[in-house]
Amino acid sequence: MILKQFEDKRLNWEEAQGLWDLDLLTLGHCADQVRRRLHPGPRVTYVVDRNINYTNICTSGCRFCAFFREPGSPEGYVLDDATLAQKLEELKDYGGSGVLLQGGLNPDLPLAYYEHLVRQIRDCGLGLHGFSPPEIAFLAQRFGLSLKEVLTRLMEAGLSSIPGGGAEILADRVRGQISPRKCDSARWLEVMAAAHELGLKTSATMMFGHLETRAERLEHLLKIRDLQDRTQGFISFIPWTFQPGGTALGGEHLGAVEYLRTLAVSRLVLDNVPHLQVSWVTQGPKIAQVALKFGADDFGSTMLEENVVAATGVGFRLSREEIETLVRQAGYEPRVRDHRYKLL
Repeated sequence: MILKQFEDKRLNWEEAQGLWDLDLLTLGHCADQVRRRLHPGPRVTYVVDRNINYTNICTSGCRFCAFFREPGSPEGYVLDDATLAQKLEELKDYGGSGVLLQGGLNPDLPLAYYEHLVRQIRDCGLGLHGFSPPEIAFLAQRFGLSLKEVLTRLMEAGLSSIPGGGAEILADRVRGQISPRKCDSARWLEVMAAAHELGLKTSATMMFGHLETRAERLEHLLKIRDLQDRTQGFISFIPWTFQPGGTALGGEHLGAVEYLRTLAVSRLVLDNVPHLQVSWVTQGPKIAQVALKFGADDFGSTMLEENVVAATGVGFRLSREEIETLVRQAGYEPRVRDHRYKLL
């Protein structure tokens, strides 16, 4: 009866709240049934890419981030053409299809710098999954442009899709405590709506396990679901756990049980978002395998390079071969995709 209730109709707020009360294995089984209905075959996808951070200089000062440096810091950097070219060639040699490009909110960079970055990646023959909503909102404010004007200029340079970073928790009580200088939840959603209207596909994320409540995680999920009803632009959702090491926020690591529970709830609530991705970067490979039975159908990225989570002291790394082995061991067939989920 529980399974039928969750499979046959959209969950409202009260029903979604009730998911937290299910035992873990029942909840996982419910999410797995939904995953199997959406993706009947044994396929699990992943993308070959690298995360390139073009600058660590950032005015946002988020309390959960160990990567950023304030303007003027001797540890701050801005990526130059030669270094970027080397990173792109390494990725191409590795068989990569695209780059995940994100950076800090750096007040000293002209808009032409961003356009040049995008063109350099495009001209190298790689797709660009780049610039999270806070970055787009920052550029619009910094240069006195509308969101669509910023997005259009980046698309003309070669931007092909947008990552869902900077969402953290889309509840302003939490955002006011962990990232008060970053755009609020309404602005994050506004950027995504503008991107979707221009034809860009995007992912969405949720960083949880810090100051939020379970109810605020549900608030986040329902905001994503509501926007997806209007735009159909979200192609995937990636929930991942806050890593406290080296951050001003601090705290304790959230355990694997709560991660799996939240992953399953995400699959059950987000009935209109096609793909759900594991987070082996924060949970490690073994929990990522288990997550494939809790609603996830995508193993994420090879992350030939990853700097932000690594700055907290978490250092999981997986090669293409290791990802494919892990997927097969879990009973699935690995398939390579690009950032827009086109099979390669």
